[in-house]
Amino acid sequence: MSYDASFVGLTILDISGRPVKEIPVGGNVEFIEEIKLNPAGTASGSLINAAKLGLNCLSVASVGSDEKGDFILDYYKRLGIDCSMMQITDAAQTSATILPIRSNGERPALHCRGASDHLFVKEDDFDKVCDAKVLHHGGTGLLNAMDRGQSAKLLKYAKAKGLTVTFDLIAPDTETVELLKPILPHVDYFMPSMEEAEILSGESEPSDIVKFFMDLGVGTCVLKWGPKGSYVANVDCHFRVPAYEVEVSDTTGCGDSYCGGFIAGLVKGFDLEKSCRLGTAASALVATALGSDAGVIDFEQTIKFMQSGRILE
Repeated sequence: MSYDASFVGLTILDISGRPVKEIPVGGNVEFIEEIKLNPAGTASGSLINAAKLGLNCLSVASVGSDEKGDFILDYYKRLGIDCSMMQITDAAQTSATILPIRSNGERPALHCRGASDHLFVKEDDFDKVCDAKVLHHGGTGLLNAMDRGQSAKLLKYAKAKGLTVTFDLIAPDTETVELLKPILPHVDYFMPSMEEAEILSGESEPSDIVKFFMDLGVGTCVLKWGPKGSYVANVDCHFRVPAYEVEVSDTTGCGDSYCGGFIAGLVKGFDLEKSCRLGTAASALVATALGSDAGVIDFEQTIKFMQSGRILE
């Protein structure tokens, strides 16, 4: 196989600023301490953290022919990410989000859907995209062209070829379930947040939430649970992986970094629980600074933190 993992889907440029106490009235100016640009999104945020953890990664996404797209491509290339399957479109600008982060950590978002809606992976490209151990798909509901059945075709192909399939999404509503029904039978690890899983399932108890998704064909649910860590369940087991205690600076991208760490664990041969612990460690490190890949340096640093970090009970 040419790659450890392929990452398909939502790719955004985040423009984050903090601390934002208020939006100035009229044309006035409010001074803040920090502004940062970085790639983000349920595919990209997982991808960049997996690459930092040493994985050989392929990016499959769409960006605009603009300065935001150039920034993302340059960022990827510095991390050694293969961009040969990146699509550059003139039909829309690169997907982007403005995040004015408040002093209490709240982060309202202003999002331009942009080029991610134009991503379309043709059947002729399935072999290249699936030349990997793991395929991670992120962003259903915000991938207009792929959401018309092509994501399901791709994941079915990946599963038939023997890849491990991981799946995440963002900002779902009750209608998103219909998009997921043809997809989830081909998903080994379904990785939404607990809050997203509650919205999608209409359930509130973790065991009922898991049953809902397993009835739709999911192999294992890995539900990211904020300061509670994560709840993991399949037909053979269920357990909670606690979070690490860190001084939280910004939680942007913590869920995506969890996925990146988890995938790195799978590729490196870790069992389910240890892969979740690596994902938890990556997520905790990202929370210590601004941006969706902040805090994660490399595999050795993350493993050291995983082994020595203080558990939040």
